Amino acid sequence: MRGRNDIRPSEITPEAVWQSRRQWLRQAAAGSLALGLPWGARAEEAGDPQGPALAGTRNPEFSVEDPPNSWRDITTYNNFYEFGTGKADPSENADGMRLEPWQVRIDGAVRRPLTLDLDDLLRLAPIEERVYRLRCVEAWSMVVPWMGYSLSHLLKRVEPTGDARYVVFTTDLQPEAMPGVRAGILDWPYTEGLRMDEAMHPLALLTFGVYGRRLPPQNGAPLRVVVPWKYGFKSAKSLVHIRLQAEEPVSSWMRAAPREYGFYANVNPAVPHPRWSQATERRIGTSLFAPLVPTQPFNGYGEQVAGLYQGMDLRRNF
Repeated sequence: MRGRNDIRPSEITPEAVWQSRRQWLRQAAAGSLALGLPWGARAEEAGDPQGPALAGTRNPEFSVEDPPNSWRDITTYNNFYEFGTGKADPSENADGMRLEPWQVRIDGAVRRPLTLDLDDLLRLAPIEERVYRLRCVEAWSMVVPWMGYSLSHLLKRVEPTGDARYVVFTTDLQPEAMPGVRAGILDWPYTEGLRMDEAMHPLALLTFGVYGRRLPPQNGAPLRVVVPWKYGFKSAKSLVHIRLQAEEPVSSWMRAAPREYGFYANVNPAVPHPRWSQATERRIGTSLFAPLVPTQPFNGYGEQVAGLYQGMDLRRNF
């Protein structure tokens, strides 16, 4: 088994460098049908959304006007290293993941620690549909119609104490169903974290579905967090534990490659990754010949979240 410092470039290099031309053509063909069509037609062309329906009310306040990617794009082009490092690996390997029963423990610096099952969580607050931009650290992007509610609804239920300065998310670990964990890419289980004020921001979404359906395993079933102003790896999937604590956590990618991945991971076109620029991005589902899209600070959510980082050096605190 390889050590955590023996990571192949293909495992963390932008897909534009190492992804095959055949897969790019397949993605472009699937996604081009969805571009420029009205909402209902886009849903019909999304690649046959599957799985249990999940009702929710569209929230225009938290939805961008960009056309969403197709269901096919969203569910077959994924980073979920527990199932493999290829973009298609999660959709091909995640079917064996156990999703029932499912519980999430919320504890740490709280007055009311809770362990909730999925039904409890689904009833905790009204489900909303929010269309968010998704920007990967590998310089590709999507637009995704997620289903969920603000994470703050759950955090308020456990009554955080004054020591609750950070929130740590832990992904489930099922070695028998997750072939990727046999590789020494990361120290499993996968962990990520947010500062408390980030986690309480209304944009931080506790997410249960996509395109009006329950999340598929490759997208983080049965629940995940989505933080749209940060690179995608901050949005931990398949959550089983949420811990509030005083100390800044060391997340999985920080531990594996501290020179390349910092705690904040805010989308910042002015701060390149050590091995590639972050100034532009490739929108999945567009033509291979389409121009790259300029990356927006905070992924276009600066008006809502820039105040969280007032006075901080965003180059040093990357």
